[in-house]
Amino acid sequence: MKSPATAPIAAPADAAPGRHLSMFDTTLAGPALVDAFRKLGVRTQLRSPVMFVVYVGSIITTLLYVQALAGTGEAPSGFILACAVWLWFTVLFANFAEALAEGRSKAQAASLRGLKEAVTGKKLAVPKHGTTWLPCPAGDLRKGNHVLIEAGDVVPIDGEVVEGVASVDESAITGESAPVIRESGGDFSAVTGGTRVLSDWLVVKVTTNPGETFLDRMIAMVEGAKRKKTPNEIALTILLVALTIVFLVVTVTLLPFSLYAVDVAKAGTPVTITVLIALLVCLIPTTIGGLLSAIGVAGMSRMMRANVIATSGRAVEAAGDVDVLLLDKTGTITLGNRQAAAFLPATGVAERDLADVAQLASLADETPEGRSIVVLAKRFGIRQRELESLHAVFVPFSAQTRMSGVDCGERRIRKGAYDAVRRHVESLGETFPADVVRSAEDAARRGSTPLVVAEDGRVLGVVELKDIVKGGIKERFAELRRMGIKTVMITGDNKLTAAAIAAEAGVDDFLAEATPEDKLKLIRTYQSEGRMVAMTGDGTNDAPALAQADVAVAMNSGTQAAKEAGNMVDLDSNPTKLLEIVEIGKQMLMTRGALTTFSIANDVAKYFAIIPAAFVGTYPQLRALDVMHLASPASAIMSALIFNALIIVFLIPLALRGVRFRAIGATALLRRNLLVYGVGGIILPFIGIKLIDMLLAALNLV
Repeated sequence: MKSPATAPIAAPADAAPGRHLSMFDTTLAGPALVDAFRKLGVRTQLRSPVMFVVYVGSIITTLLYVQALAGTGEAPSGFILACAVWLWFTVLFANFAEALAEGRSKAQAASLRGLKEAVTGKKLAVPKHGTTWLPCPAGDLRKGNHVLIEAGDVVPIDGEVVEGVASVDESAITGESAPVIRESGGDFSAVTGGTRVLSDWLVVKVTTNPGETFLDRMIAMVEGAKRKKTPNEIALTILLVALTIVFLVVTVTLLPFSLYAVDVAKAGTPVTITVLIALLVCLIPTTIGGLLSAIGVAGMSRMMRANVIATSGRAVEAAGDVDVLLLDKTGTITLGNRQAAAFLPATGVAERDLADVAQLASLADETPEGRSIVVLAKRFGIRQRELESLHAVFVPFSAQTRMSGVDCGERRIRKGAYDAVRRHVESLGETFPADVVRSAEDAARRGSTPLVVAEDGRVLGVVELKDIVKGGIKERFAELRRMGIKTVMITGDNKLTAAAIAAEAGVDDFLAEATPEDKLKLIRTYQSEGRMVAMTGDGTNDAPALAQADVAVAMNSGTQAAKEAGNMVDLDSNPTKLLEIVEIGKQMLMTRGALTTFSIANDVAKYFAIIPAAFVGTYPQLRALDVMHLASPASAIMSALIFNALIIVFLIPLALRGVRFRAIGATALLRRNLLVYGVGGIILPFIGIKLIDMLLAALNLV
């Protein structure tokens, strides 16, 4: 087909996704501060039960201040005002943390929206009848339509290439400047809306409707518009609510000792409602309650900065719970560029004859292995072929047969995995030579991959393919093992080759001669044992296993079916990214656990600061528990409130950045959290509240 000449279509301005924004970009602080005030609505506050209690307390103390101005207040108006102000600050600081995390995501989404400027596609006017292409806005394209995309055009919407070959610039989506080749058939046929065709032309079948494209999903997820609470987040929220209810009940039971009680304790001064509210706010887990949402949003944002799009927060959290990793051998554990190293002929077969037939079977094989066989055979002077005279019909490789080859008239040449070719030969009634079995096994023991070549049922020999295990991969697997994560290598190689490479790489287990059905069965087996499984894939044949896995990372260079089956998409199409994804997921869980530990420890420490001070007027004997020797009851209450609000601000960077990831087991991690964030959470309030008390006393503010 000859591409018709048409006027170039306006492309959106180049805009790199905002995932590379600085963690604390000052340009985000202003909008986040405005959003913090916008989030003061009742519906927004109800999403966090803990902070809603603080919100209600802020309203009540504000009303008490108004009452105090009228001359009927329960305490000095200045004290009530100060309490109300710091309660509102506590709410605003929590809102600011969430708004700052969301602001970074919104900045990422804004740059992505630049790719969605008005684009016009060239739609096939009457499908299957002629080649008339008419201009059509991208918003009017629908699933099943066919569009023509020429050099310089922007891909208007997601689709699959059905005709043509072209180089495509995907840097606007992936950040990778090197163009990629997209062509019909195979695992590199998917194109993404917003990318640009650099050369030649493509006919693309639209696979999504407007609003459902990959770019739309990216924008929706980075904005957090569809972010739902994950199971662990819900469980933690329930725990925080339970703690809040306990302290709320305790506070209500103390109302008989308040200023408005009918029978005030005659031993001393009654406790005011303002003090009871301050007591409640300081004792409930406001720190983690205020930062919980920000931690979740920041986790997804960190995943985006790693060039991974998660379709849900649940997927990010599941990555942190993964305890089984299924990893493809080629490109993940090994360098992936297997090269033909030697021809190992069968008895009675000349090495040149084996090379000649192997090269003929590989002429249509565009894989690195196939091309390397063609090159290796050239050392025998085998260079030019008259394919037309041979009447060659090439047989493509398939995951089911695990063979490829060529039919030349009466000749039937096949090249493939040892066991697959053996079944093929035996099905023809021929015998598989024992010396070829030994050659294949010897190559496999060396960690090489043996490819067996046969012609018309006669086995000619073995082509030895060598691959190299990536440097440092064994150490990474050792780290994962210390974390309790099992690594399983998936390969189409025979068991001997798989065992050799598995031992060299240091994986815990392997699945050899794997078919799509084998992968699916293996995932289900682990899941039936209660394990969380993660895997990567890029082809249509990976889609069933990706759909079954708990964390399924589809390669951006892969097929649309793989992307739709996965719950994450790696824009870099790097299979080793799965290891980084697991680390990011675990970092989010570690951050949530560390700040929860710190928050509860803070509450324990604040008991000693505020409870003796709050009730010393009613029960003077409580003065013995005032271990901090604060300036006055009012100063103690204000110091605790101020510390309670400011600690949220100081922890925002940690919530957004995440605690430092360490590859240690669950027991060691718990011990470390208790030591650093538990003990630290108890000690810090004593220091902070005392310093604030001294400052308030020095300034005569209480």
